[in-house]
Amino acid sequence: MLESGEFATIAELAERERIAPSYMMRILRLTLLAPDLVGAILDRNQGREATLADLLEPFPTSWAIQMKVFD
Repeated sequence: MLESGEFATIAELAERERIAPSYMMRILRLTLLAPDLVGAILDRNQGREATLADLLEPFPTSWAIQMKVFD
């Protein structure tokens, strides 16, 4: 919805979804996860269990480092 221009800001999108803008920001950070890590999580095949609480904590933006952190 942000990409398409339906909403100009994260705050507008958060309001539409009835969640706090700070929570929306944390959720949007999940788009920075390595595709291989996302696949492993969905397949329940990652080394260390990655919970939503884990993923909402700050994590490295480098995909290679993410794979090591969550392995």
